[in-house]
Amino acid sequence: MIVISADFDPIHLGHKKLIEKGKDIAEENGDELVVYLNTGFSANHAPCFCSYEVRSEMAIKAGADRTVPIEGLHHKLNLSYSVPVRLAQMIEDGAVDYVTAANVNPLKIKKLSERYAPNGTSIGIPRNLPNRNVIRWYSVNEFLKGKYGHNMRFHIIPELEHEGKISGRFIRRSIIENNMEIPDEICELLPETTIHILERESKKGTLNPQRNYRSITHKMNTYSRGSLSNIAYLNAKAVNAIIDGRQYSDPESIWAVFRRADYGPVLARLATSALEEEVTKDEVIKLMRTYEAKGIIPEDQKVDKVIQRAYYVAREAENGELAVDANERFKSENIKLDNVPLSFDGGLNITKFETKKLKRGLENHKIPAKIYVDKDNMISCEIKEGKFKIKTNLKLPGLNVTYLRYIIDSQFIPVTAEVVENERGLRVRTYIHDN
Repeated sequence: MIVISADFDPIHLGHKKLIEKGKDIAEENGDELVVYLNTGFSANHAPCFCSYEVRSEMAIKAGADRTVPIEGLHHKLNLSYSVPVRLAQMIEDGAVDYVTAANVNPLKIKKLSERYAPNGTSIGIPRNLPNRNVIRWYSVNEFLKGKYGHNMRFHIIPELEHEGKISGRFIRRSIIENNMEIPDEICELLPETTIHILERESKKGTLNPQRNYRSITHKMNTYSRGSLSNIAYLNAKAVNAIIDGRQYSDPESIWAVFRRADYGPVLARLATSALEEEVTKDEVIKLMRTYEAKGIIPEDQKVDKVIQRAYYVAREAENGELAVDANERFKSENIKLDNVPLSFDGGLNITKFETKKLKRGLENHKIPAKIYVDKDNMISCEIKEGKFKIKTNLKLPGLNVTYLRYIIDSQFIPVTAEVVENERGLRVRTYIHDN
């Protein structure tokens, strides 16, 4: 089976060239060409311009034998995690050849990938590397050979250019700005079959489905810091920027707040998709654990490794080392830690009345707490007992403060807490979830 994995949103002449190359290989080997298409959300974490059914039709008309949907990934996982999942699915389905495009010599792609291929990591690939995403795919494909005993043969063809690189984003934007009609200059970039399908779907009104901005802005306008902190891909800076920037009423106000939080476009789209779909950190970590159990996630990206790194850097920083130096040594020396604390107790700043209220509640049930970083950059918690709500800073040793802050800013590791009583009185027990 010869495969291509893409959004194809919509299929342009560069995509058609990919399909033609894949078809040539398939015919030489008496095999079929299968295109794996993302559904719902694109690899860039935005809603697809065309539905899966429409893009599948485009792919078949362009020469593919069939398509396979890849579902439920791109509003939950970033590319460092979704790429191993997609590659593993294709290998398990029987794929032997993979076709992609790059504007760099394939030998250079291979050479650039060699430094990442041994452990399969796709984190830390410099942003200025040409064809960074192809390097990521090539490296992970090499890594997966250790699990399956084989991997796919990569066929890298030159990217087709027409007065520069042909961009799907440019094509989509041009159609939108032209009142959903295809401008003449864009028709030059599209196969005839794609043009006919786009014109048909434009008349039906199915193109460019919008995000549910009403739902997104409602959450951004009303959720507490504690509730926002449970949403995947929102770090403390983003949560506080959202709170500070209220009220939200339009898309531009949403993108502006992520820019203030120093989010790049890709992470901003992923965080917005997680908000829209109410994707929690707990949901993401369970999904990651599922793929870890299958042996397809590189070691450096596993949840345990992220938690270990957070604790190690926090511990070394407490000893006076720069965090950036500790982080680099953790990676370069492949440091492993045992017995990393996954729970600890913190003191509370509460009144006698609040103490009495909580003690009475503990006699009947558990009292959960939400952990967040407040506007003054302090680790805090929100406790709700019936209609009674308490917000207070946590009293924690410096090491635990730094460690917990790194975990919160990991963007996908959930932190939960509950009120407990011990010999020192009421405490908030914080849990760093790794399973």
